[in-house]
Amino acid sequence: MYQELSRQYQEGKISFKEVITFNLDEYFDIKPDDPQSYRSYMNREFFSLIDIDLDNTHLPDNQYGAHPNRIGAEYERAIRGVGGVDLQLLGIGANGHIGFNEPTSSLVSRTRIKTLTRKTIKDNSRFFDKQEKQPHLAMTMGIGSIMDSRRVMLLATGERKARAIRNTIERPVSAMCPASILQFHKQATIIIDETAAVELEHGEYYKWVYRQQQSLIEE
Repeated sequence: MYQELSRQYQEGKISFKEVITFNLDEYFDIKPDDPQSYRSYMNREFFSLIDIDLDNTHLPDNQYGAHPNRIGAEYERAIRGVGGVDLQLLGIGANGHIGFNEPTSSLVSRTRIKTLTRKTIKDNSRFFDKQEKQPHLAMTMGIGSIMDSRRVMLLATGERKARAIRNTIERPVSAMCPASILQFHKQATIIIDETAAVELEHGEYYKWVYRQQQSLIEE
């Protein structure tokens, strides 16, 4: 997604000069210039490639010695200070987490520190060299914070995400699949590929709905 947005900027199709961003999460007790921080990742993979003002880009400030409760409250105030989030972009973990809201997270939670599950740590271990210390804690927007966004878009690809997508779309809302709360959002869009859709029971119906909506747009 970041590559596509960067390409469209380079081609002069879009601009980010007036955009303000709030990332979902950041590892706890990690310096912003650490190559493994999400701040470094965003600067390297996206922000440095577009015309966004870096002062308008925000991640939870997790520098050493900062108290988690203060970090969360300040992040929530900063979001409210700009009028809230217009569009929240989400991925999804294989266990159904959004942000770092792991299964059993409160469905009304706000920005706070979370202990990552062993599965999430294992899934993310591919990004770390053996000699690097991999964080087990992260600051994340809460599920309640995400639900405050005016629009939500969730992207998922690959069969590894298929069970989580099924539980998100077709199973009851539950803290055991945090992403399932999106069933209650008024403006949630879920974009998946065919492999991420393999466990959906009503996949053909969703395709039918999409075709009907497209025909209305074309008319």
